[in-house]
Amino acid sequence: MPEAVELTHSQGVKASEFFSLPASLAPFAASFTAEAAPWDWIKAIAPALADCKLPALPTKIPPGVHVEGQVWIHARVKLPAYATLIGQLWIGANTEIRPGAYLRGNVIVGERCVLGNACEFKNCLLMDKVQVPHFSYVGDSILGNYAHLGAGAICSNLRLDQQPIVIRTGEATYETGLKKFGAILGDGAEVGCNAVLQPGTLLGQRALIMPLTAFGGHLPANTMGRNRQVISAIARRD
Repeated sequence: MPEAVELTHSQGVKASEFFSLPASLAPFAASFTAEAAPWDWIKAIAPALADCKLPALPTKIPPGVHVEGQVWIHARVKLPAYATLIGQLWIGANTEIRPGAYLRGNVIVGERCVLGNACEFKNCLLMDKVQVPHFSYVGDSILGNYAHLGAGAICSNLRLDQQPIVIRTGEATYETGLKKFGAILGDGAEVGCNAVLQPGTLLGQRALIMPLTAFGGHLPANTMGRNRQVISAIARRD
């Protein structure tokens, strides 16, 4: 097994290998550097929001949308009839929040994203044009530009034994220092319907996880992860 190391900005996995912070999130650029480890971006979400001076809400909030705490929503965000938005939050222009979405603190969302019906978001960063349209959980995670989660895809963020998350790649093992760590999805990465990403999953740019797959670890860019099932056809007994 590779030896565990404490990652520094000058070695190992870098955020720039997975994504580029879009111009829409320029107010947070100082907090999310390309040379940092991508999981260090998770640690930076709450401080970045705390340091950003959020103006008053510029848009009318429907009566069924519960807003609590420090929340900034661009005037061109499409809001549903009902949802729960708990700050700190930053939601970029032309993003669509669908009915029943639950945003429960420390969430940054870029432009033209979809935050779907009955989806939950917590301590996460979504860059531009991210699609999470139906029944997903995204906690303690970073989703790159154009990343997509199919219906029911889950970013699991806590080990059953509640131990700190360790990252294992083909080259080394890294101590993240995080007890809660969902997934890192590079630009254009996709996850199929009802797939589960185990805590600490890394998906490279345009990596793809097939539906119904439970995946953990590191999937390199432009590769596909699948678990091929064997289905047997037998005669009915009734």
